[in-house]
Amino acid sequence: MIFNLKQYLKDKQSLINTSLKQTWLTHDQIQPDVLFEAMNYSLSAPGKRIRPVLIFACAEVLDMPVNDVMPMAAALEMIHVFSLIHDDLPAMDDDDLRRGQPTNHKVYGEAVAILAGDALLSHAFSVLTKLDQSKYKSENIITVINTFAQATGMPGMITGQVLDIKSENKKISLEELKNLHAHKTGALIRLACTTPAILKGADENTVKQFEDYGKAIGLAFQIVDDILDIVGGEDLGKPIGSDQEKNKSTYPSLLGLDGAKKEAQNALNQALDALSGFGEEAEPLRALARYIVERSH
Repeated sequence: MIFNLKQYLKDKQSLINTSLKQTWLTHDQIQPDVLFEAMNYSLSAPGKRIRPVLIFACAEVLDMPVNDVMPMAAALEMIHVFSLIHDDLPAMDDDDLRRGQPTNHKVYGEAVAILAGDALLSHAFSVLTKLDQSKYKSENIITVINTFAQATGMPGMITGQVLDIKSENKKISLEELKNLHAHKTGALIRLACTTPAILKGADENTVKQFEDYGKAIGLAFQIVDDILDIVGGEDLGKPIGSDQEKNKSTYPSLLGLDGAKKEAQNALNQALDALSGFGEEAEPLRALARYIVERSH
């Protein structure tokens, strides 16, 4: 039986969207109105929800009910959206469009956009406290929350953002570029892949298999984003050519377009190798890895 990734994505996206709207970000929780509206504007914007879907898919491999990891999926999407709101600001990438609609600061102004991003980030950690302490060890939940903090903050995404800003108008090496994106893009993707296993208390080898998979698809994801910035595509989520306009080093600029595509394929092979110890239960993860790379074709 051929795995239907399109239907799988649709089902899982519907799950996270409904949960975000009905449980984790409701109007009665947040005042004043403009803060809720700004937070909800970006959180409810059309998106693939790849990071929450990865959490769901990894949980399925471990035979964990989807509702058990829903707080992690919701929190991760909030953190991701916070990063997008701030990334689009004039002081950062200064983008006018995100996911086909005006960026948050274009609608609500810079000050409210900054605060909406801050609110999503802090609210995400409140959501993580809703993990089921009657079912999972408290030390595992604490480790999950710490992993979120590490991946989001100074050791992870924020460091990547700073490295990205500092590398503008500079030619950096391939090794430096990989390090930059291992933080900026890769940290949250690795987080999505490892935290279900951490929550369940899986052994170190199992956690490492998920981590190796996450590292590989995180690299592939960024390479393909760089390719799409040149060739275009509906999955880019930002205006085409924005990296070139800012004179950023990218995989195509360092390796050429064909070289970048080859590097993405190598990352895909590494991701599939990381899953070799799993059976059919990991087929959604294999299909997601292929999908991430095939966006560039």
